[in-house]
Order: sequence, then structure tokens, then C-alpha cells
Amino acid sequence: MLDLISIGDATIDNFVMIHDAEVKCNIDKTNCKLCIDYGDKISVDKLVHLVAGNAANNAVGGSRLKLKSAIYVNVGSDPSGEQIKNKLKEEGVDTRYIKVNERMESNLSTVINFQGERTILVYHQPWKYDLPDLDRTKWVYFTSVSKSFTQTNLIGQLTQYLERQGSRLLYNPGTYQMEEGVKKNPQLLALTELFIVNKDEAKRILGFKDEEDVSFKKLLRGICDLGPKMAIVTDGTEGSYGYDGEKYYQIGIFPAKLLEMTGAGDGYATAVCAGLFYGEPLPEAMRWGAANGASVVEQIGPQAGLLTYDKMQEKLQQNSRIVAKEI
Repeated sequence: MLDLISIGDATIDNFVMIHDAEVKCNIDKTNCKLCIDYGDKISVDKLVHLVAGNAANNAVGGSRLKLKSAIYVNVGSDPSGEQIKNKLKEEGVDTRYIKVNERMESNLSTVINFQGERTILVYHQPWKYDLPDLDRTKWVYFTSVSKSFTQTNLIGQLTQYLERQGSRLLYNPGTYQMEEGVKKNPQLLALTELFIVNKDEAKRILGFKDEEDVSFKKLLRGICDLGPKMAIVTDGTEGSYGYDGEKYYQIGIFPAKLLEMTGAGDGYATAVCAGLFYGEPLPEAMRWGAANGASVVEQIGPQAGLLTYDKMQEKLQQNSRIVAKEI
């Protein structure tokens, strides 16, 4: 029996570190834009190619936290696909469910990093998702997939698997799942143990306008009213908010020397899942998430900073005063 199966996409991220740019925002520091000179040649300070993708980040993070992890992703029959498979194997992830698609290329993304913040150009191949005969697992982590998932029975297959096996689901939807509308899958939401999104995503899912001032309690309760037992809404450098079905919590961020932010959210959600796996209540699991997210932003890419189980315990002990408080 497995501890964790990650379902989603993997990619090769090309990290482009630049300094010749500027950020322009509204007067209230919203709607910020990264600006570079149009038609110009922009100097690149550093260029790095790394295996990434939400599901891959989760599987690697879970394995480092001593979870027996497997992954279902699609890759192409190209060198990038082989690189993704090899990296996952090196990290101790069970790769038997990886689907190699002949005569297709793997997903690629370009991550533009400026002053620690990232802007990502994402390309998802139109994979034909078909969930294999998965072994039993205690947790499933379902995250970002290609827009083509709407042309497959992936949601139905996942729902049937969860009902049959009784696995706990952490649902961290990606762009295309939210565009399609997560409310369209009430059965999957009812099977969700924990639903994690950021503040802006929560507002869109629940039908609020971007400019509306909505309390975190209202967002958390609104998400749980859709079916999930628990919910977390993250808010960047302001920390995160959680609801366990009875009480609301808030936790700040752990101290970190910011280098690059890609994968901080994946690191956070992965560690929350691991905390729950080890029997911790939601507020303590949120501490695990905050610790992992802080470690990720201190390295380039989404996986280099993911904590091992022993390093997690050290970081939690070093920051014992940072706790999730009831609100």
C-alpha cells in the first residue's frame, strides 16, 4: 500500500534570471505588471533547467518527508520526458504509473525571475488522461492538469477510485480546473479531505469579484460548503488561513532569505498533507506547510529546497514560536 499518489502534470522549467526590468502597479499596489523593453535584447543573469510541475513537486516533497510516494503524469518520448522520469526515480518516487506518449514532447515552461518574484510562461501538452489501475493509497494529491482533461473521464475515474479505496484527497486545482469550474464536480468535492487555493483563486471559485473585500472566514466556509471537510486559503507573505470544519486558524510565514518563489505553494501544500498523514491536526499541519514553503524560496526551482523529514523537525523546533492561532 502506498502513502501518497500525486495526479497531475510534470514539466521542465527553464529558469531565466533577469535584472533589466521594472514592475508597475496600481497606486494600491495591485494589478502589478512586469515590464521589459519591447523588441529589445534582455541580458540574462542565469539560466537553469529543472524538473518541475505541481504533481512532480508534490511527489518529490512527499518522498523526502518519508511518504511512500507514486505519481501519475504524462510525459513525451523525448529527452525531457526521460529527464523527468530519472529525476523522480532518483528521489525515490514510484514511477510505474508514468505514461510515455510516443511522438509527443513533454511539457515545458519558462520562469522569468525578477527580484525574487516569478512570472511563468506555461505550456501544457493536450494529454489524453486515462487513470491506470492504481494501487491502494492513504492519500491522493490532485493538482494542475492540461485543458484537455475536459475531453477525458479523468474526474470520473478519480471519483470512482476514491469511493472504492476510501483514500483521503487533497485537492489543489490548477488553472484549467478552475476555468472549467470546480463546482461542476460536486461528487469529487464531497470526497475531498482538504482543498487548498490562494486568496484570489478562492474568490473566483466562489463568484466574488477581484476587488471585493471578502473575509478569510467567509472564503474558507464557502469552500467547505461546496463539500470539502477542510480548507486552506493562502495569502502570500501574509501567511495562510485554515478551517477544519469547526475552528478557523491563521499562521504567518517562517523566516527565509528569498531567492526565487517558484513552487512555494506546492511545498506548503505537500507538507500540510504530510503533517495530516502523520496524524497532526490542521493547525500543526499548517506549521509544516509554512516551514516547507519558506525553505523552497531560498533555492532556485521548486524542489531544491523541499525539506527532508529530519530537516522538517529541525525547522519546526527552531521556529517553535510561530504557530497557527485560532481566529
